[in-house]
Amino acid sequence: MDLNETAALLGVPVEAVERVHRLAGDRPSAPLPAKADAPAILDRLAVPSDDATEIMAGWPDDGSPLWTPELRWLLDRSIALVRADLGGYTWLPPGPELPRDRGLAWRHLYVYAYLALVEVVRGYHRDHGVPDAVSWATLADLGRNLAVDRRMRGEGWPVMQSWLTLHVRGAVYELGRLQHHRGDGAIGLHIPDAGPLTPEAVSASLDAGRLFFARHFPDESYTAFSCGSWLLDPQLREYLPEESNIIRFQRRFELEPYTEPEGLDADVEVLRFVFRTLSTPLDELPRRTALQRAIVDHLSAGRHWQWRQGRFPIDATDRPHLP
Repeated sequence: MDLNETAALLGVPVEAVERVHRLAGDRPSAPLPAKADAPAILDRLAVPSDDATEIMAGWPDDGSPLWTPELRWLLDRSIALVRADLGGYTWLPPGPELPRDRGLAWRHLYVYAYLALVEVVRGYHRDHGVPDAVSWATLADLGRNLAVDRRMRGEGWPVMQSWLTLHVRGAVYELGRLQHHRGDGAIGLHIPDAGPLTPEAVSASLDAGRLFFARHFPDESYTAFSCGSWLLDPQLREYLPEESNIIRFQRRFELEPYTEPEGLDADVEVLRFVFRTLSTPLDELPRRTALQRAIVDHLSAGRHWQWRQGRFPIDATDRPHLP
């Protein structure tokens, strides 16, 4: 195949196509589920009805005019690329960001790749004794992210397409309120948009994580829980009461010295998570909650948010650290 021609037809840099070609090689792909089974699977993955309708309409049937040879190649090799790293736990872009306004195949190509990998990762889960309920709760983050992307008018997907490769490689597990991420010596904590971050819900999730990894990944050694998030920014204490859920969550962690993260803008991440928009002017954002008012006031004053890293021992009690 001609990588330059493929890149031109896809409308992406040739370096991005070369990366897929290099990482996927001739490794095996995986088939999509049968189209007749897809609606039930999409339902289990909490995919909203608007997105499910589009996904079914754009299904890569044989002979579909929506699927050009270069799109079929990218779908097949993206599946192979991610599958080759089954069990891995680092961020892994599955392929180049596509011009998603060119049609349903372009818009949802990486969703189809995710669907093809659902049974692959569920086999990995079964090999590790992971309960079916945990598998489906974890994989249903697809629906949550599609809903966020629709709300953000497509602004959210470039980050999400890489994030979701963690789920289909067995790296992330949703255990109650928090998502737990396998890593080097520490279980990374992620905070999905799934209701209040109450101390009780957090403690229950931490307890579940301690048991889960000891039971299902006994060959891996974890000594700490870790988290990287703007939610750990101490500047939030200027605006939120000490007994707020966010500040109580912060107090569990010992913060690492601050360093500017490469390739990550905390201001953008705050706007993405709190308001689900990256393009609305500050003076038009809602101010209904203390957190919303804090974000807007801080940025309007010309200040910036920080992405902070913190951790605490995995065997620590749930008594928060003192300020």
